[in-house]
Amino acid sequence: MIQHVVGNTWALYLDAAPFVMIGLLSAGLIKAWVPQQRLASWLGGDGLWPITKAAVMGAPLPLCSCAVIPVALGLHRAGASRGSTLSFLIATPETGVDSIFISYALLGPFMTVVRPVTAILSGIMTGLLGSLVSPGRHTAAPTPLAASSCSSDCGTQTARQEGAPASACSASTCNDETCMADASQSRNGWARTGAGIRYAVTNLLDDFSVWLLIGLTLAGITMTLVPPSALSTYGSGLPAMLVILLVSLAFYVCATESTPIATAMLLAGISPGAVLVFLLAGQATNLGSLGPLRKEFGWRFVFVYLAGISVSAIGFGLLTNYVVVALHIDIVAQLHATQELLPEWIKLLGAGALTMLALRPLRRHLPGLGHPNPPEHARN
Repeated sequence: MIQHVVGNTWALYLDAAPFVMIGLLSAGLIKAWVPQQRLASWLGGDGLWPITKAAVMGAPLPLCSCAVIPVALGLHRAGASRGSTLSFLIATPETGVDSIFISYALLGPFMTVVRPVTAILSGIMTGLLGSLVSPGRHTAAPTPLAASSCSSDCGTQTARQEGAPASACSASTCNDETCMADASQSRNGWARTGAGIRYAVTNLLDDFSVWLLIGLTLAGITMTLVPPSALSTYGSGLPAMLVILLVSLAFYVCATESTPIATAMLLAGISPGAVLVFLLAGQATNLGSLGPLRKEFGWRFVFVYLAGISVSAIGFGLLTNYVVVALHIDIVAQLHATQELLPEWIKLLGAGALTMLALRPLRRHLPGLGHPNPPEHARN
């Protein structure tokens, strides 16, 4: 039993690590190159338009439910509202450019269209729900105080006000590597990029690495007790959707890697709507993502996050079954038996890199990472 749990947890870690590294890299680039004022103007409001932009912006990104966390945290700390952050958190891992191509190959044209459309709509719906139920306070747009703490006030004590925009540097550590692009627009491009990545692999990674490990361990235990292959035994209809929903919420499965599983489920006789529930809920969240979100936003946000995913997945699943029956669509006839997963050496490389960065004693030996930035907490 213990060996199976360890084996499943290790397999999950191998699957997650490369995508977490992609997420950290994306968060670092966003931090370095996207001005906070512009980002706040894009995603800072709680209305329909910024929430829609967050979903549309996140949908093409090849980020899974683990990789999207550092990006979402970075966006929120840079000025994105909670509603926009929710929308981005859900729409991004549920689909992506890579998963769209493999969906066409393995699931056929109908599911290829349904998958990204429902992902964007579920993100928008949950974002709007979050704006109503858990509006909270989001990180404000950059202010002169935040900029001065990275420039003219270096070497002095500058108090950070609650709710002030998060910055990758503080009064005691301001230098060319830690001050972000919004504080020094004339910096060299390579320096800006390096500073953003340094912020991501230190501050952001430190904020969620322990919770990610705990969550993946719990997911490994869940997979040991309820293996993914058992999903095909639950049949179709609303009861099947509810069972698949509960199991999918705990699993870590990326959008691309879930596609062959969805193909097997369709071939086993699971309804397209139930498969869509798996594709939406299984990719949007997992146990490993809940801890970092609770730490950053609180339990109310996590509840809205899970409720939005669950309701939208079930709703779109029922609608998909209705459309398939009404239009007499033969889903099985559209399937193809191919599979595309990451090579093992890439998984091992990603796991090694993530472990090296997550363990501070090892990270200190890496060039430029020996003295990490002080923890950044833009709590709400």
